[in-house]
Amino acid sequence: MTDVMSTQGQFPGAAGESERTRRLRILGLNEPTVDEAFDRFAHLAASLTRAPIAMVNFINDERQMFRGLFIPPNSAAPGDTGCSWADRGIVFDLPSREMPLSHGFCPHVVAQRSPLALDDVLAYPRFAGNPVVDELGVRAYLGAPLVDDTDTVIGTVCVLDREPRQWGRERLRDIQHLAEALLSEIRLRDNLIAQQQEMFAAFDGSPFPIMLTRGPEQELRYVNPGHVEAFGAPVAHGSIGQAYPQLAAAGLEQTVAEAYHTGRTAVLNDVRFQSTRPDAQRIHQIFSFTCTPQRAARTGQVNGVLVVGMDVTAQSRTEEELGTLAALLVDRLQQSGGGATGRPGIGGGETGLVLPG
Repeated sequence: MTDVMSTQGQFPGAAGESERTRRLRILGLNEPTVDEAFDRFAHLAASLTRAPIAMVNFINDERQMFRGLFIPPNSAAPGDTGCSWADRGIVFDLPSREMPLSHGFCPHVVAQRSPLALDDVLAYPRFAGNPVVDELGVRAYLGAPLVDDTDTVIGTVCVLDREPRQWGRERLRDIQHLAEALLSEIRLRDNLIAQQQEMFAAFDGSPFPIMLTRGPEQELRYVNPGHVEAFGAPVAHGSIGQAYPQLAAAGLEQTVAEAYHTGRTAVLNDVRFQSTRPDAQRIHQIFSFTCTPQRAARTGQVNGVLVVGMDVTAQSRTEEELGTLAALLVDRLQQSGGGATGRPGIGGGETGLVLPG
């Protein structure tokens, strides 16, 4: 299998990355993008612990990524003591869903592989000087590690408060149980990845060129050996246009975009491409491409396009040869006068007979 995403080496420190970062990359959790499933877990964590701020935090070698985040709206009126925990007025400036490893207490939970409860951060000299205390006003923290089925700590589930509070054993147990429940989501992703690997294994053995794109930008995710043999390895990593300029110029990029945006299969015929075989065998080949949109299992939204190519050069040659032969026969008939005086042949068994004039 030629997995563009795993061979391009564009990840900083890819050669020496930690097992945690490798797992996050495999699971598709190595970016600080919004994930509704984890947002729901964050909301549940806030509800169980009655904390105003909650996160599902994944940590790689370079940063923390809040794929799940719950911060309630600042809707409480000043001095309103009857509001619930979810309505409490909070000023929590978090411009993006990521944070340096130097900030917060989740990196400590990951390193120690154990829960951490801080009733009042200022009471712990080791943590009192952390940047989140002054920058975000964090005074209390409760977090539990996310340990996946490979025994790798990939992140945390945590809750925060801007006021000191006694978490107690019950709240600690709640956050640990929630971390265990969240692992079901990780297992689901692992199962989907296993299914994808089986699919890629089948694609690897296919005689047809196959590639898979991801997202509206047509980021090239996978190409099989048949594709590399027919069109060569990608000349760059990124979109089809960057990886295979000749195919893009022939209209494949536009056809893939059509399949992605319409959600319907699109076909591109008569793509002429010079073979990448050794010079002695370099020939012009003709391909037909079928572009089929791929949909997310949960939402049904199109998230990529499967592109399957077929070499129709032989078919085109047969048609060309038949046309040439027919033209040659007509020319000979005309030269022999058969075109003017000859009579139709009548089949007699397997041999056509021409009756005398």
